[in-house]
Amino acid sequence: MNVVQGKLIPIRDNVLITDMNFEEQKTSSGIIIRSDDGKSEGIKPRWGKVWAIGKDQKDVQVGEWILIEHGRWTRGVTVRGDDGDEFVIRRVDTKAILLSTDEPPNDFYSGEHSTPGHGSTHSPEDFMRPHY
Repeated sequence: MNVVQGKLIPIRDNVLITDMNFEEQKTSSGIIIRSDDGKSEGIKPRWGKVWAIGKDQKDVQVGEWILIEHGRWTRGVTVRGDDGDEFVIRRVDTKAILLSTDEPPNDFYSGEHSTPGHGSTHSPEDFMRPHY
């Protein structure tokens, strides 16, 4: 596998992220949540930590956690940091950023499954502001 070294600077309003989780997870109570990547249950937004932003990016800052629509990120590129550690970065579609937070998200995606047949009970009206 090729490893990129050196300083990487995103251009325009691009956002690069790290720490996207596609692996098996374990909750604080010990429940194991198997990897669902590549299955219908894996079609869901995912969290990533903002690693770098382009000079024109105004919506997110380095260090924030962002929730990205499913599949709106690139394949990972392995980068070797100045300290010798290797990690994976991905570029995200900036129009597909759903949420941002300063706090790391929970162990797993919070909310109902986003695929049909998994008990989702919300309708669009649940998310609309009342008109007075």
